[in-house]
Amino acid sequence: MIPAPRGPLVRAAQPLAELSGPTMGVSWSLKASGGAASPERLRVTVQDALDAVVAQMSQWEIASDITRFNTAPAGSRHRLPADFARVLACALEIAEETGGAFDPTLGAMTELWGFGAQAWSGAVPEPPKASAAGAAGGYRRLVQHDGLWVQPGGLRLDLSGIAKGYGVDKAAEALGALGVESFLIEAGGELRGQGLRPDGQPWWARLEPPRPQFRPDIRIALPGWSVATSGDYRRGFVAGGRRYGHTFDPASAAPVEGGVISATVLDPSCMRADALATALTVMGADAGLAFANSREIPALLVVEGTDGLTLLASAAWTGLEVE
Repeated sequence: MIPAPRGPLVRAAQPLAELSGPTMGVSWSLKASGGAASPERLRVTVQDALDAVVAQMSQWEIASDITRFNTAPAGSRHRLPADFARVLACALEIAEETGGAFDPTLGAMTELWGFGAQAWSGAVPEPPKASAAGAAGGYRRLVQHDGLWVQPGGLRLDLSGIAKGYGVDKAAEALGALGVESFLIEAGGELRGQGLRPDGQPWWARLEPPRPQFRPDIRIALPGWSVATSGDYRRGFVAGGRRYGHTFDPASAAPVEGGVISATVLDPSCMRADALATALTVMGADAGLAFANSREIPALLVVEGTDGLTLLASAAWTGLEVE
């Protein structure tokens, strides 16, 4: 069971600041009210929080902490920065909870398939190479000794399924420290709401359509909630007449095939919502919905079947303020 949303439902005071900027290959946006900070101070605060996540956890940055870990020799031990260690600990916790459906150690696999820092080769990887990349991962290979994380050899972390959500949480914490009473912070489609808008309404998030022809008009109230969506429609490529998405099944060492094309999850933590949305996509419709129901997770799945696309909601989702 997930905890109830945190934070008081404070009605925001005017004026409303609307800001944006770049991060993680996408963009962030903020709507905020309350507190004494200037718009420029708000912008710098959010940008600094997100930049810190990139500096530590982006495999696209050659000098990042994750790149240093991924390229370190076997048996080396590493003291990770606090934010990096916090995200990795959460990632491993969710890996255990989901039976490995979410796995932060798939970096060799995502690089091979062209979804990492390396450019796509233009061809689907040969089975032996795909199997070898899958064998290099496995979250149980990642351990600590005396507070230091051990590189077992060849293991490459990929935190793209959780770091963006953490960036939203980090920015939200920084805004709270400034005394901002009410805000909606978003980065690349992951959102977190706090307090109420100046008109007394909660902050609302609109469900992202997974297909151009399938656009369910669903809005979700976010009074203290975070929401994240994972799906095969966000990144992918076509080869041999088949589309390959960026969400990977650790069991098959290949992109997820069919079934759940989009999973939306709510949680007080955007970091957890981000990772759980990925896990439900990997699990598939039946197992994913059963998992969400067993843990009272608000989740909405878009499932592709012979009759087209359908929506499946967990029991906890039906108790939300949705319209």
